[in-house]
Amino acid sequence: MTKSVSPQEALIYVMVTMSAADRMMTDNELRRIGGIVQNLPVFRDFDKERLVAVAEECGDLLNEDNSLETVLDLVTAALPPKYYDTAYALAVDVAAADLDVEQEELRLLQLLRDHFELDPLVTAAIERAARARFRTI
Repeated sequence: MTKSVSPQEALIYVMVTMSAADRMMTDNELRRIGGIVQNLPVFRDFDKERLVAVAEECGDLLNEDNSLETVLDLVTAALPPKYYDTAYALAVDVAAADLDVEQEELRLLQLLRDHFELDPLVTAAIERAARARFRTI
């Protein structure tokens, strides 16, 4: 594999992949990605003007053969292991943006858990926190 991405681009790839998992990138998901990139400290040094270009690069990759494995390999190569839980948390937030997580999104979360070899207690805590944040009355 010759392509490489920065750690911040890798996190964006995770979010875009989650948004595209059910074949419908909704406005809520896209707004959530934009808000995350604008507000979280992990993106402090990221050029926000590049968000659309990075998202389009990821979309192009997702249209190729073996696309999911390619994206996961790029993300794993770009991220130090201490950021795997961050990537997972961002994926969960994007999945929860529509307040309805589809089967394809659940499957991608499982793939991320396995690919990053995340502790089940850590992923359960991330998921539980998202449920608390996105609950409606």
